[in-house]
Amino acid sequence: MITRKALDRRTFLRGAGAAVALPFLDSMVPAMATAATKVEKPVRMAFVYVPNGIDMRNWNPDYEGKLETLPRILKPLEKFKDDFNLLGNLTHNAGRALLDGAGDHGRCCASYLSGVQPRKTMVDIKASQSFDQIVANKVGEKTRFKSLEVGMEDSRQAGDCDSGYSCAYTNNLAWRSETQPLPPILNPRALFDRLFGADAALSPEARKRRALYRRSILDLVSSDAKRLALDLGPTDQRKLDEYLSSVREIELQIERAEKDNSRIDPGMEKPYGIPADFAEHFRLMTSMMTVAFQADLTRVTTFLVTHEGTSRAYREIGIPDGHHPLTHHRNQLPLMEKVAQINTYHVQQFAGWLEKLKSIQEGDSNLLDNSMIVYGAGLSDGNRHLHEDLPTLIAGRAGGKFQTGRRIVYRRETPMCNLFVTMMDRMGVPVEHFGDSNGALEGLDLT
Repeated sequence: MITRKALDRRTFLRGAGAAVALPFLDSMVPAMATAATKVEKPVRMAFVYVPNGIDMRNWNPDYEGKLETLPRILKPLEKFKDDFNLLGNLTHNAGRALLDGAGDHGRCCASYLSGVQPRKTMVDIKASQSFDQIVANKVGEKTRFKSLEVGMEDSRQAGDCDSGYSCAYTNNLAWRSETQPLPPILNPRALFDRLFGADAALSPEARKRRALYRRSILDLVSSDAKRLALDLGPTDQRKLDEYLSSVREIELQIERAEKDNSRIDPGMEKPYGIPADFAEHFRLMTSMMTVAFQADLTRVTTFLVTHEGTSRAYREIGIPDGHHPLTHHRNQLPLMEKVAQINTYHVQQFAGWLEKLKSIQEGDSNLLDNSMIVYGAGLSDGNRHLHEDLPTLIAGRAGGKFQTGRRIVYRRETPMCNLFVTMMDRMGVPVEHFGDSNGALEGLDLT
């Protein structure tokens, strides 16, 4: 007689002031479950937004259909070309200069997920509720966090943001309402504490005192973890060990970043604990986003890879020039070459995240297969501030709903919001219309 009970999907490891959610384990499937009653693996949705447009000469391939040879900027994704679709001719009309003077960079960022042109009033800023929040309000009841907003500090240069409303537009992808943006978390320690800690309400002084006596969060929940492991099979014990090792590695990365002050650029103001190295910062933030997905802490996240209009320099790849000024290259080949290098560097980091997601098994699939990860920008040509044919790829199979590995080119001026309508449906939040959508995108679903 089989009497084993299924482990609750919402089980947490708990300790003094800490709680760690668990990844999907075989033990969470009832012992006598059939194909119809097995625990359904959730579909996750993420947006990775890069600033200042992309060198489209080195982004768009010259063919349609099955992805084969990838253009220069996408070369780092060569091993994943069966895991994503590259979409062409998607347009955000809301980013164009139709109503006010928010600027192309402000409009393209604030409208990217809202589908509505942001506007400035005499007393406030206004955008519109972004579609990620519409989804989060529906599926977020099943997770600890309705959504997760993440970003990267870039040591803002003078002139990058010249007014309060412009800052609100260029620094936020997610909008809870038309006047309430959801600022991204930039500091790795703050993101870690939000995901795993119970000290969010502490004052900065109290938080600093606690840090002096901080123990590993895994030490705090170790007794609970050991008790749970006794009831798990060998496969689940391995999964649990790998998952907790990932959490510990994040802790160690944060500690290294906080202690290694030599990595902080002289004369450059940075919040304490943020790595000076772009790639390290990217890995750290995406590692925590991975754990959040794996443990089902959230199913919706946005990642602003530095603010729109940034003038960040990339000295680590030999480019001391500011990113934004370089994109206004006036077709000068040496400057265009540097833009292409920066774009490729960003995609290299993204490829590392896809590799991590694909390595995490979930039943007979993996975490990447059970996700929809959009990578793109709110501008195509940064030199001319174009809002059509936006660089857009979507990785993952949406839990087996999408076919991947293709270059799909739609009719010119196809609304970007058509992609959002399609994604909302795959997240179980169907809508007839969003922004300027005129239907769902064809060609993504399995045939």
